[in-house]
Amino acid sequence: MSKSVFFVTCPKGVEYLLADELSTFGLETVRNAPAGVWVEGPLEAGYRACLWSRLANRVILHLAEVDANSGDQLYDGVVHLDWQQHIPLNGSFRVTFLGQNETIRNTQFGAQRVKDGIVDRFRAGGTARPSVDAKTPDVIVSARLNRGRLALGIDLSGHSLHMRGYRTETGLAPLKENLAAALLMRAGWPDIAAAGGDFVDPMCGSGTLVIEAAMMALDLAPGRRQDRFGFEKWVGHQPDIWLALRQEAERRAHEGRQGRIPRFAGFDQDSRVIATAWKNIQRAGLEDVVHVESRPVSELQLEGEWSSTGLVLTNPPYGERLSERKQLGALYQSLGDAVKQRVTGWRLGVFTGAPEYGKSIGLRSYKQYRLFNGKLPAQLLLFEINEASAMEPHEPDVPGQLTPRIRNQERADMLRNRLKKNLKTIGQWARKQGIGCYRLYDADMPEFALAIDIYEGRVHVQEYAAPKSVDERAARERLAEALAVIPDALGIEREDMVCKQRQRQAGTSQYEKQGATGEFFEVHEHGCVLKVNLKDYLDTGLFLDHRPVRHWIQQNSKGKRFLNLFCYTGAASVHAVVGGASRSLSLDMSKTYVGWAQDNLALNGADRKKHRVEQADCLAWLAARPAPNEVFDLIFMDPPTFSNSARMAGVLDIQKDHGTMIRQAMARLSSDGLLIFSNNFRRFKLDEELEAEFEVKEVSRSTIDKDFQRNQKIHRCWHIRHSG
Repeated sequence: MSKSVFFVTCPKGVEYLLADELSTFGLETVRNAPAGVWVEGPLEAGYRACLWSRLANRVILHLAEVDANSGDQLYDGVVHLDWQQHIPLNGSFRVTFLGQNETIRNTQFGAQRVKDGIVDRFRAGGTARPSVDAKTPDVIVSARLNRGRLALGIDLSGHSLHMRGYRTETGLAPLKENLAAALLMRAGWPDIAAAGGDFVDPMCGSGTLVIEAAMMALDLAPGRRQDRFGFEKWVGHQPDIWLALRQEAERRAHEGRQGRIPRFAGFDQDSRVIATAWKNIQRAGLEDVVHVESRPVSELQLEGEWSSTGLVLTNPPYGERLSERKQLGALYQSLGDAVKQRVTGWRLGVFTGAPEYGKSIGLRSYKQYRLFNGKLPAQLLLFEINEASAMEPHEPDVPGQLTPRIRNQERADMLRNRLKKNLKTIGQWARKQGIGCYRLYDADMPEFALAIDIYEGRVHVQEYAAPKSVDERAARERLAEALAVIPDALGIEREDMVCKQRQRQAGTSQYEKQGATGEFFEVHEHGCVLKVNLKDYLDTGLFLDHRPVRHWIQQNSKGKRFLNLFCYTGAASVHAVVGGASRSLSLDMSKTYVGWAQDNLALNGADRKKHRVEQADCLAWLAARPAPNEVFDLIFMDPPTFSNSARMAGVLDIQKDHGTMIRQAMARLSSDGLLIFSNNFRRFKLDEELEAEFEVKEVSRSTIDKDFQRNQKIHRCWHIRHSG
């Protein structure tokens, strides 16, 4: 039997589990990849993966790999493949395109070039070309670009296999079905079920974990209830093989109910999600097997006869907001108390984005698996529920919730003296300049790795994450000392101080919401009024290090057309308006920050018709052809170092992409205009070719104020003009 090559995708972190699962279908691993596995085997094994894989997202039959360093090269590779072997004459297809490179920066462009190559191949053969159907195509062509090579294949699954068909409604924060299956496998559920164990989820939400546990124990194929797969109208489809597999799945479903069926129960304190869970259970055909009801964790009860062995697996709230995190310790302790009282001898699995609260359960975790819930890093913590694993429950120390205390008076006095000294020097300078928001302290002393900012009488403290070489408990002790010292040294009330931990952020996480207090207040800068929020976001809404840049814009914007790309909360736009800009356009991808920027402009009396703020992907906006009226005299562009937001057409890597972005921005700059380009990537190197195309002058030194003199690499800044 001939072998084919397949690329099977899965959630990040599940690759090794998937490889093991695929081997049971007769697929041999070729290599693992991020969020997927390359395998080879007969077509029947590929069909079996579509029907039986509990972990896969998609099963892609690999056809070829072609060079794709440019759109034309990509097209040439596609047009030389024999697509009549895969797409029916007069049929329909759709192209899914992932990835980008220097020349193919837009997935829509990449998909269009693949489509053109396929259609032109049919035309060259003198046959009717297939049509493009975006919704219900006969065949889905998968195109995945990586490092100048394009992998082409047929998506045999046709849809993401995590969608089993039973869940059309969800709770507030549902697990995807294949991630739920991965958690069950990591927790050892197949072996526990085989040994006669039962299953409970005390915070079941819409019921995904308990449904997946039942399907696994009853040997129900995850794809058994699917109406259609992607290979069914593919030219190479082998219906006889597929029919035999479907019949086998029905036989196994019948046999799975013949022996002892484990008991399955799910509980949740929210009656609304329990109603949703019941509907999902009914759609899965498990209403006679799975029981769910509304009940809080603290009232966990198992009526009737239950096995002496089993699995409790749950996905409790993560406490993504600071206000919610304060409740997590009690919730996790309640969970620990309940399982220790009701199911001694069982195993407990807790999947959480706040693994530090595992200590509140009162059991010692014997195994931890790092996974992702979507893009959110999370861990599966496993516990044996017995006396040998018991420990005293305690809540973790969390920034902002530490009890301020001084353990080392001499060390604390050193920080107090430094803060008072800085308040005399930097504080006095700020008052003379009329500056109310400034950085007072920036890790001046190695013992206290903090950034302390003043916001007109309020204090924003950021704790830099300690390196792995520093003991976590020692770092917590020093932070507690700082929190005790700061109010006294600065003469403020403790409630006027906010503390956060700052560490290296991926993508857009530095802008994501941390709390939900809604505590905005107004500050002033060079005659401008700006809204800030010290609690709800990692950043406050005002980048203090860019104060001189904003002031320069204010002094040089009179009568000019101003463009603010990646505008964040629009502070630079406010300065341009106050400085007399004739009109302005501010763009940001975040709806939250677009609204914030509009509020800032309104606070300063801006005319909304002349000074617009729009939600837009700046990369896509720059790549598009400029409209006739999109010419500006002054442009400010301060992009993030890296971003892979789901709202973006591609991925932004400032080192790799800045040359293209600057050239695109210059296409919108008037002949005598100025582009101010800035970023805070510490290892950044400006593309040398830009200096041959434009007049480029680095002005970083002049954009660093006295309060950031200790951190000369806080950002770098250039003025760029058209040559001549």
